[in-house]
Amino acid sequence: MNVYNEAHNLARAIRESEEFKQYDEMKKKVEENPSLKEMLVDFQAKQFELQTKMMTGETPTADFTAHIQDLYGIMMRDPLSAQYLQCEVRFTMMMNDVYKILTEAMGIANAPGLDNNG
Repeated sequence: MNVYNEAHNLARAIRESEEFKQYDEMKKKVEENPSLKEMLVDFQAKQFELQTKMMTGETPTADFTAHIQDLYGIMMRDPLSAQYLQCEVRFTMMMNDVYKILTEAMGIANAPGLDNNG
């Protein structure tokens, strides 16, 4: 068994999964709407900033957290962005599960520096 061949098989299985197909379809629809794409990119950048602050032990301000919650509410009112975000969450969850399976199989699931909460 060649590890690289199996990795290609895993990649193919991921591409053929419903989670990926739905995410990819929604991503293409978002790409067709420049203003929505810009809003999503901005929202995701702010989400990433919040996660980074939390991971480094910094406490985000109440205003910053409220701003992200407001943006989320706006995004969820738009049917296309809501669908996109839901598909993205499902795909990300699947990828996290795959990563967790691989790290557990290698016995590195609890290795220092690896986040295995999700």
